Amino acid sequence: MATSAVARETVFALRRQIAKIERTLPERLQAPAGAAPVDAPRNPTSDVTPQNPTADVTHKNITPGDLTIVRRGLAVAPPDAFLRTGAEGLDTALSGGLPKAALSEIHGAATRDAGAVAGFALSLVSLILKQGPPRLPVLWIGTAEVFREAGFPYARGLLGLFGIEPEQLLFSEAPRLLDALWTAEEAARMTALAAVILEVRGSPQRLDLTATRRLHARAQSAGRPVFLLRQAGEPEPTAAPVRLVLSAAPSAPRKTIAGPLAGSMGRPAFTVSIGKSRTALPGQFTLEWNPDERNFEERRAREGRARQERAANPVAVVSASRRGKDPAPASGAVLAFAAVGSPAAGDQPSPGERAAHHRPRRAG
Repeated sequence: MATSAVARETVFALRRQIAKIERTLPERLQAPAGAAPVDAPRNPTSDVTPQNPTADVTHKNITPGDLTIVRRGLAVAPPDAFLRTGAEGLDTALSGGLPKAALSEIHGAATRDAGAVAGFALSLVSLILKQGPPRLPVLWIGTAEVFREAGFPYARGLLGLFGIEPEQLLFSEAPRLLDALWTAEEAARMTALAAVILEVRGSPQRLDLTATRRLHARAQSAGRPVFLLRQAGEPEPTAAPVRLVLSAAPSAPRKTIAGPLAGSMGRPAFTVSIGKSRTALPGQFTLEWNPDERNFEERRAREGRARQERAANPVAVVSASRRGKDPAPASGAVLAFAAVGSPAAGDQPSPGERAAHHRPRRAG
């Protein structure tokens, strides 16, 4: 019995050590009988070691709820550890949303998707500022090549679409990717920033598993999110728990009380695909950003609510004219100024103004 208990304790300790090295989150399960968590306070007179196999392995001060077994790929975390986007489908697929204290990868397959990737990242920053301290700045890091290809965000658009003050968004342009990675690592450990954005173009060798693992570890220790924006790069192994593949979606017509306005452009829309997740299966969603409420809405859910509202209120918003069976014909072009041509008979100048018209123009 003592040998079996020692073997279970040794395997349990090795699993915990491997999980710490791999930086995986624990899943709360029932530990084997007689096993105690490594992080729990231990009695020095009853430590189980290969040299002391007859030691007592029971700890009466340890409750079953404190016992955990670590299994790679599974995680248990509190609900407030996730950033909810507002789109129920995406949040449910991600088991609550994007992790707040982690590295999240937002991938754009082509250079033309850089605007959609940046807009989605700014939307996530807007959600973070809406939920947390509003005056903390956000640091956007990139190389000169990245900003030359994709440009910088428009300051007035930041305030109008995302509610971000222009002075809250700080930019750091690094000459090399190595400098950008160093800046991102140092910024990720700071709690004075609401979030850190690192934008990288292509598939450079320096952005490997080790570099992303360091960024993920810094984000976890500081409790702040780090967003890795990828421009025109191949999907490669990274330490980010979640990878989202972004592209622009066609904008729906603008909604009015009389129905969709033909030929108009509605809210910004994104096609979001779950490329990698430790807890979710691959899926694709079409999200619309609501700049007034500052949250995402899934297009299918929004259209379903609109159909339900029309079914609940079948009466027209404006009743038809009561003067006849048919409504009045549509009016022609309405101009805010008179048509070019000779003035009408009733628009002649007054006698006092006519004299000024006939006076000769003074030279000089």
